[in-house]
This record gives sequence, structure tokens and C-alpha cells, in this order.
Amino acid sequence: MFLLQMGATAICIALLPLSYVWIKASDDKFRKLVWVTTFLTLDLIMFGGFTRLTDSGLGCPDWPGCYGTASPFLAHAQIAAAHAALPSGPVSMVKAWIEMIHRYFATAIGVLIIAQTASAWVARIKRKSLHVSPWWPTALLLLIVVQGAFGAWTVTLKLQPVIVTTHLLLGLTLLGSLAWFAARLTPLPAYEPEIARYRAAALAGLVLLAIQLALGGWVSTNYAVLACTDFPTCNGQWIPPMNFAQGFHLWRALGMTGNGEVITQDALVAIHWTHRTFAFVVIAYLAGLALKMRRYESLRRPATGVLIVLALQFATGLSNIVLQWPLPIAVAHNGGAAVLLLLVVMLNFRTASSRLGRAAVAPREAAPA
Repeated sequence: MFLLQMGATAICIALLPLSYVWIKASDDKFRKLVWVTTFLTLDLIMFGGFTRLTDSGLGCPDWPGCYGTASPFLAHAQIAAAHAALPSGPVSMVKAWIEMIHRYFATAIGVLIIAQTASAWVARIKRKSLHVSPWWPTALLLLIVVQGAFGAWTVTLKLQPVIVTTHLLLGLTLLGSLAWFAARLTPLPAYEPEIARYRAAALAGLVLLAIQLALGGWVSTNYAVLACTDFPTCNGQWIPPMNFAQGFHLWRALGMTGNGEVITQDALVAIHWTHRTFAFVVIAYLAGLALKMRRYESLRRPATGVLIVLALQFATGLSNIVLQWPLPIAVAHNGGAAVLLLLVVMLNFRTASSRLGRAAVAPREAAPA
């Protein structure tokens, strides 16, 4: 019964953006729906970061409900008992609500992607052109099912770092895939075939960013942000003592080594130092690439966005260290990484489209935004 209640809650949430698309969109409701879903997925990733950073991931220690109910309201007695038994533990009414709101929101995104999939296949049956294969939203639906499974394992395996990091990376993969999908439905700027030569460089930038996102996720899920307490050195040294074998042993419990012992400070330093050092490689490469791409009209806006977000990411990353990891800045750093991914995906899409010598949607056939 509680699953039906949770499903009804998610549908009610999803009805808000669906109503917006139905009321506001002109002839191209499908494109609007994909863009709205992309924006809400970005919001979900940021709220997921907030959930993790507030230690709310186990606010409801079962899945998908909260102590077998659809709402923390209904689990008030169990939550109160768990909090009274361990006041400093992961369970409290506030944390339970944060965790459940995240789950409601994630399920609502699933409802929106189901709506995309159904619309695309109905259009195929009716022979109505959407300028994209219905297998695109179908693949996204499968991706969000896998993402949901990792969300469940995040709770049942007690925030095991490799599971939480994979959950984050799958969310970012969903965001990037939605952005690419939305771009395919949107008219491109003026055709500039010469930007096709940047295709390989843009792809390399995306790969470097993906590695950095994985390293950042590993820092966050291991709570290694404050392993280095100064900058540009780390604990007063350029190359501090580090234990890479412990730090990058993947299958282990949170705060523990692969042998079941408490993880050492040197292991946490290795995690932090690797992410910090590789950040300079990513910043240098993407900044240089964006400066070159700004010369082209069709790439100017996303390239400028990359430069701005890189600067903000450096500032928020440094502030996390200097200001001892304040929650708003930590959430902003997580969100900035997701926005940077969106921009780099846009650069890859536009260079790839120019190489193919076509627009995503013929401007004369596309509905106005």
C-alpha cells in the first residue's frame, strides 16, 4: 500500500511540470518536456548533494519508504525512537524528510521520463515526426531504473563509497544524456563547418571532466574534503604522506579499509590531493579550449559559460577548504560541477553536429521556444 502512496505522491509532483508544458508550450510540447526534465534533473542532483552533505542519506534507513511507510509523518514513532537512542546518529525527523523529499523528487523525474517514452512511441505509431528515435527516451528510462537500483543500494549498503559515487555518476550521466537529447530537438545556431575540427578536443575535455567528477564524488562520499586544511600546500607540504592503496580501494565500508580497519588520515589525504591536483589539469585544458571556441558564434555562449563556471568552481572549491566546508558553498560546488557537465556536453553536441554537416532540427520544422 505504501508503494502506491509513494507513487501517487510522485505523480502529483510530476503533474506540476507536465501542466506547465501543456499550458505554456506551443506546437512542440515534447521538446519543452525534455528541456524541463533536464532542468529538474539538474535540481535533483543538487538536492542529492544537499542530502549527502547534511548526512541525511540514512535519514530513513530502509528503501523505498521510511520504516515501511510512505512518509516520515507515518513513521514518526520509529524516527523518534531511533533519534532518542542515538541523538548524534543518522536518523532524525529533519534528515528523514530531506531523504524522502529526494526520493519523491527522483521518482517524479522517472514519471516525466515515462511520459517522454510514451509520447515518443505514440508519435511513432501515429507516424508523427519528433526528429528523434523513441529509443532515446526508452534508453533514458532504463538508465533511471538502474539509477534507482543504486539509490536503493546506497541505503541498504549503508553509504558504501563506491555505491554512492556510482549513484552520483549515473545521475550525472542521466543529466548529460538528457541535455544531448534536448539539443537534438532544438535548432542549432548558424552552420559553421570549421568548428568540426574541435570535435576530438571537445570529447577529450568531456573525458577529463568525467574523471574529475568521479574523483570529486570519491572525495565527497569518503568525507575527505577537509583532509587537506590549507592551500596551495596540503597540511603544510606540497606532497604530504599519502596512502593510495587504502584511499582508492573501492569495495569497502564507509570510513573503513578493505581489511575492516578504520581508514587512515593518509588515505583521506591521498583522495583529496588527487582530486585537487587533477583539477588543475582539467581547468587548464577546458579554459584553453573554451578560449579558442569563443571565436565562433555558435560556440560562444557555452564556451563563455565554461570559463565562468570554471572560475566559480575554483572559488567554491578553495572556499570549502579555507572556510571549513560550509554547507551552502559545498552544495554550490556540487551544482557547479553538474552545470559544467551540461556546458561541455553542449560543446560536444555542437561540434559533432557541424562535423556531420547538419542541424539537430531543421529550423523551418522546429517549433518556436
